[in-house]
Amino acid sequence: MSQAEAGPGAGRPASRPGRWLARRTLRGRLIAGLLVLLALACAAVGLVTYLVLHRALLDGLDGQLTAASQRFTACLHTPGPEGDSESGTSQPLPPSANSPLTCAGEQAEETFSAQVRNGTVTYAYVANGKCVLSAADRTVLTAMSGSSQPYTSSLSTLGPYRLLSAPGPRPQPGVTYITGLPMEPVDETLRTVEITEVIVFSVALVLTGIIGTAWVRLSLRPLRRVAATAARVTELPLASGEVTLPERVPDADPRTEVGQVGAALNRMLGHVESALARRAASEARLRRFAADASHELRTPLAAIRGYAELARRHPGPVPDDIAHAISRVESESARMSELVDELLLLAQLDAGRPLAREPVDLTRLAIDATSDARAAVPDHRWQLELPGEPVTVRGDEHRLRQVLANLLSNAGRHTPPGTTVTVSLTEPGEGGGTVVLSVTDNGPGIPPDLQPGLFERFVRGDTSRSHATGSTGLGLAIVDAVTTAHGGSVGVTSRPGSTRFVITLPRLEGPLSARPDSTQDGAATQLA
Repeated sequence: MSQAEAGPGAGRPASRPGRWLARRTLRGRLIAGLLVLLALACAAVGLVTYLVLHRALLDGLDGQLTAASQRFTACLHTPGPEGDSESGTSQPLPPSANSPLTCAGEQAEETFSAQVRNGTVTYAYVANGKCVLSAADRTVLTAMSGSSQPYTSSLSTLGPYRLLSAPGPRPQPGVTYITGLPMEPVDETLRTVEITEVIVFSVALVLTGIIGTAWVRLSLRPLRRVAATAARVTELPLASGEVTLPERVPDADPRTEVGQVGAALNRMLGHVESALARRAASEARLRRFAADASHELRTPLAAIRGYAELARRHPGPVPDDIAHAISRVESESARMSELVDELLLLAQLDAGRPLAREPVDLTRLAIDATSDARAAVPDHRWQLELPGEPVTVRGDEHRLRQVLANLLSNAGRHTPPGTTVTVSLTEPGEGGGTVVLSVTDNGPGIPPDLQPGLFERFVRGDTSRSHATGSTGLGLAIVDAVTTAHGGSVGVTSRPGSTRFVITLPRLEGPLSARPDSTQDGAATQLA
């Protein structure tokens, strides 16, 4: 079936009541369900009570109606005088022995009596007085004159009546006597019952809502404790390091549903704690291995570089291929030494080894690092954007210098000649408590698929972006680790034509010294 044939409702989400319930809490749904079930039960009880009572009252009225009809026909021995049916009024019978008026005291008030002769209402009385019938009333009385079952009808001048047709004591062809009793007592009783039911059921719903809310709240208290325990666990730092999970759910009774959930959560927390302990032990072993290996490799690498340099300085002639091999040994050993030093630094940072904590002038550091980058990569344009006063932070100057050097080296290595690289230092507002150091270039950008893991270890830029080699893949990982160790954060945004690394560090209040002469207040300084 096509979508057009499926109708406007095809593919629609759940109905509005379903969506409303889905947004409610479990407590709200339980209370709402309880009240709905009680309301349905009250409605069913009220309906059954109404129908049964209506039937019982109607049966009682029919019994009274049958007795009244028998009394009425018993008083009749001869037909009463005919009224003028065309005028729509009945003439009262003379007070003779066979007149209905002689039955006074035997009939209830508002008892209706009428005679139908050959399809015409000849007279009609209410108790001991005559009544006026409309054409519609005469039609109703004429229509029911041939029935022997009680019939309810609303007479225009009298209201609702229960009517019964019966032949006289001396049956005559075409003559029927109709007796009626008012329905008002039955209707009044039913109205009273309806009002009573509405009041009683409303009070029951209100009390059930109040008591049910307290009961549901009390019943769900263990579940709230389970949720609170899970929330506290989510707030624990589980990303790295040695982690303990002391949190456990106190409600773990397997005989209850909530206890089963609590016991399952406790078992899960135990498994997670064991897994985290194994991970912490594995990371510790890996850090020790990296630190030990890096430390042990530094000496032989230094020896290799020394022997290579010694061989290169040999006074005698050296064949070109041997000279090239010695040069490669020197360059690769230098690269290997750099990699070992970076691995050792990362291992120390992972182990939580404290860094130096001293005031560091980021303004001077940015100027020095940018000058070094200009000397190392002269085919780029290097710019500085610095505030009017020196900006200071508390940290390890050597490591912070390494962070900025790595970012500038990364920009120089992975962008083409002529690229503009801007180093900016800002303080976001008074009393912000942070310093923002950013490095921006207008190069080709970083591929989107590389950006999520850019600060992971041994991640290198796409070869289409590189115009030089020698990257170890650890530079940005060191930037992230050192920044985090200083209580800061690092992020990157990149698109074709713009790549921006942003470092945020806690600010140290108060200037350290006067501003270096090589910059101007609030101005961008172009170094190349």
